[in-house]
Amino acid sequence: MKKSILIAILGGFISTQVSANTWQALPTTAPAPADNPTTAAKVELGKMLYMDPRLSSTGTVSCNSCHNVMEGGDDSRAVSMGVKGQTGGRSAPTVWNAAFYSVQFWDGRANLLEDQAKGPITNPIEMGMKDHDQAMGVIKSIPGYKAPFEKAFGKDSVNIVNAAKAIAAFERTLITPNSAYDRFVKGDKKALNKQQQKGMNKFAELGCNSCHSGAAFNGPKMETGTGFFQKFPTFANNSFVEKYKLTDDKGRAEVTGKKEDTNMFRVPTLRNISDTAPYFHNGSVATLDEAVRIMAKAQLNRDLSAQDTKDIVAFLGALGGEYPEITMPRLPASKGSTVIAD
Repeated sequence: MKKSILIAILGGFISTQVSANTWQALPTTAPAPADNPTTAAKVELGKMLYMDPRLSSTGTVSCNSCHNVMEGGDDSRAVSMGVKGQTGGRSAPTVWNAAFYSVQFWDGRANLLEDQAKGPITNPIEMGMKDHDQAMGVIKSIPGYKAPFEKAFGKDSVNIVNAAKAIAAFERTLITPNSAYDRFVKGDKKALNKQQQKGMNKFAELGCNSCHSGAAFNGPKMETGTGFFQKFPTFANNSFVEKYKLTDDKGRAEVTGKKEDTNMFRVPTLRNISDTAPYFHNGSVATLDEAVRIMAKAQLNRDLSAQDTKDIVAFLGALGGEYPEITMPRLPASKGSTVIAD
């Protein structure tokens, strides 16, 4: 029997087990690798680099362009726009709470945030630099970056490894705790209203938390580099799959070349899900209620009633946490000449 079918059948059993094992509050700090402990100096430098469009070949695209921390951590587009108006094939996932993933990107092709931070810079569609040396040449040519790098990493430290470490350190501060859900599981039984509690129970009854489990609702805690992936869609014989082109992207198979990885994707977090429309890897679904109906049908082969859909959407809304205040950094100016090539 397929695992997904078994999960659906056991939905009621799963719901009796989740209170102790699955309903977890979000931590207020994120784990960091041993070779990159989080420091205030790294975070401040990382924020500068994260916001600086001069890390792109045209001087128009920063990390924040696609993962906007002044809102839901994405860009509200189906697919993101990079240099020269080019667009990719996948929706930008939110950067909020990304520190709680064991792998990065939809297809898990990077293990750590440090690895992820390097990728877009040299992607020809995203930030378009020829290589990392070109990117760091731009940073080295801006005098005001020398002091922040030295404060964070010491002398002669302006290089791509340290730039990625700084960006990752900043991203590890992007945590949204203390949602209504968090307060509820910590004992405040008034934190969720009746509809949200109904939605929480239905979420468990259906078996949604077989994939969207843990504190970040992105699956069980895994060793770094061992991502939690799920086939999507699992049940492809329905109108949603064709309408939203859900099988066109081969997912992890595009990285591994393995047939068994076709349509396998990293399970995304549901934290702040109300703030990150449009939905799914291709950004094809505009509303959360439609996304809920699709997940029920495509993953569990269940048709939700209108009321169940509303209840689950209400519960998902309770996963929106508190965004920390972020002030925009003052970026160092290039002196006397442009750093952007024609």
